[in-house]
Amino acid sequence: MRKSLMAFVFLVLLIVLSACSEAPTATDRFSEYIKLWNDQKFSEMYDKLSSSTKKAITKEDFVSRYEGIYEGVSVKELKIEFDQPEEDELDDKATEVSYPFSLSMETVAGQISFEQDVQIVQEETENGEDWFISWSPSMIFPQLEGNEEVRVSSISPERGQIFDEKNKGLAVNGLAYEIGIVPGNLPENRDETIQEIAKMLSLDVKEIEDKLSQSWVQPEYFVPIKKIDPQQQELLEKLIAIPSVQKKDVPARFYPYGEAAAHLTGYIGSITAEQLEELKDEGYSSQSLVGKAGLEQVFESRLKGETGYTIYVEGTDKIIAEKPPENGEDIQVTIDGELQKQLFDQLNGEAGTAVAMDPLTGETLALVSSPSYNPNEFIYGLSSSQYAALSDHPQKPLMARFNKTFSPGSSLKPIIASIGLNAGKLDPDAEKQITGLTWKKDASWGNYSITRVSDADSNVNLKDALIYSDNIYFAQLALDIGAEELENGLKQFGFEEDIDFPFPITTSSISNENLSNEQLLADSGYGQGEILMSPFHLTAAYTTYVNNGSMIKPYLEVTDEAKTSFWKESITKKETNDILLSNLKEVVNNPNGTAYKPKVDSLQIAGKTGTAELKQSKEDKTGKENGWFVAVNTDNPKLLVTMMIEDVKDRGGSHYVVPKVKEVMKQYLSNE
Repeated sequence: MRKSLMAFVFLVLLIVLSACSEAPTATDRFSEYIKLWNDQKFSEMYDKLSSSTKKAITKEDFVSRYEGIYEGVSVKELKIEFDQPEEDELDDKATEVSYPFSLSMETVAGQISFEQDVQIVQEETENGEDWFISWSPSMIFPQLEGNEEVRVSSISPERGQIFDEKNKGLAVNGLAYEIGIVPGNLPENRDETIQEIAKMLSLDVKEIEDKLSQSWVQPEYFVPIKKIDPQQQELLEKLIAIPSVQKKDVPARFYPYGEAAAHLTGYIGSITAEQLEELKDEGYSSQSLVGKAGLEQVFESRLKGETGYTIYVEGTDKIIAEKPPENGEDIQVTIDGELQKQLFDQLNGEAGTAVAMDPLTGETLALVSSPSYNPNEFIYGLSSSQYAALSDHPQKPLMARFNKTFSPGSSLKPIIASIGLNAGKLDPDAEKQITGLTWKKDASWGNYSITRVSDADSNVNLKDALIYSDNIYFAQLALDIGAEELENGLKQFGFEEDIDFPFPITTSSISNENLSNEQLLADSGYGQGEILMSPFHLTAAYTTYVNNGSMIKPYLEVTDEAKTSFWKESITKKETNDILLSNLKEVVNNPNGTAYKPKVDSLQIAGKTGTAELKQSKEDKTGKENGWFVAVNTDNPKLLVTMMIEDVKDRGGSHYVVPKVKEVMKQYLSNE
């Protein structure tokens, strides 16, 4: 009896509490809807729509429309707000209310924001009366009335151009002829016609067939096949004489210096899937062109510009949002295009590299690599066989050499001398007694010995050692300096340190571990051993000798702020530096100097040659040799050139390189 009474009381209380609880309000329901909307929970939003709305659109269509539009316009920072009305503004008996709300979002076309009223209606449900949203497409965008499609179109910016110091184009915008085929106009001898076109365009038949079989192709459509240089007028005339072949003028990148500056400028090409994934938040699309190498890649973010976008209602003139394109930035670099070409011509297709710099300002005047490729061919389209020929070539024409590291050979000797003088381990006037062509420290070296080229002088001071490029002298000097001080001295010259320069430069290295091994230490003294140095770094290091012992900081871009600064200050004392500069003049002007021939009376230069031996052991007779020459004019210094040519063995070693550098310096300085 007592249990029944308690149950009855509980039931009465439950009824009373239910009667007293507040029914949901329109404000509550719209607040809940807005929270779901801000969280883009479209499926749950649909559950809160009115019955009449649900009759007009299915849940599947509602969700897919929101998702499709929001994804298509790249919605970010979605924010919907609603000011809840005060209690005294509410009508308890109303079955329909109208509330204002505001929406803002970021899209590919910029910010979109609008204000609108929404109708909220009261409906009877199983659980009593409730409020629901009377939805319309205009709540997505006010421009929508029904089932219209929202589209996004892009407007490509104009890519910024690259100019040399004299405002001559290195990478410029122009026009190309795009050759295409209208499939429906192909004659009956279709296969023979395609073969003819493929031959004329240096393409494989399969490449053309693949383009003609793309899913979007229709018989009457123009199908782009390949771009050609507008200067190829004869080829153009032959092509358009073929039935079905047409041409269109299209914007195209052009590299006026072609092969001579290919590794400097690089080229642009279609974005890859991997690049698109990496750059998807930076305005790129599957149709974008990006810098693939060289300056095009280095300055990509500034050259590309900003794509413009228009969000519109298809089939109408209704614009939802639009953002005009922003053209890329033009960039001027310190490169002298004509000097670049002169150095490239001197390399004459051989494997090698050259770097030129203004030694007093740090302006980088040329960055040359050979053999090379024509970057314009990447724009006009390389066949797979043409690309394979480049990528598989044993001399690696696609690889830039000026920023890679090599054994510097004897071109390092002035730096070793600087370190010795700084450390107080070298008296430039003191003579070392060196006899014969070979030397080893003692019996502990076993069969290992150091070899020099000439034994013309047995009493060798620093000047003599540089003039004759005496390996034994510098091997002994390295031992006198010691491993720790030599390593520290090389680091003072920038070894094992990244170079602050827009173009990536491989860091120069001293050894795989350290120089504690005496034989390795001795070999390092004349630029062999495990020492590796980039031609670019070597060029910068030699600026020390015309800057009173300070190494210039190279720069590449012409800007209002560009000014001379030093990478390493006071590496050597002025008097030390003067000694070395005087001795380097002797290397070129003394008849016994390794850089004497050919004598050019009009040139006042200092420099150093180097022949780096690339072999597995001292006994290796098959190893190749790289020839180096670094030279700077000393009368009002304006030009410092480093050139390295690979495989100069049996061709005079470094002597093969000297006349090439002198000829370029003669041409350049005579025009200054």
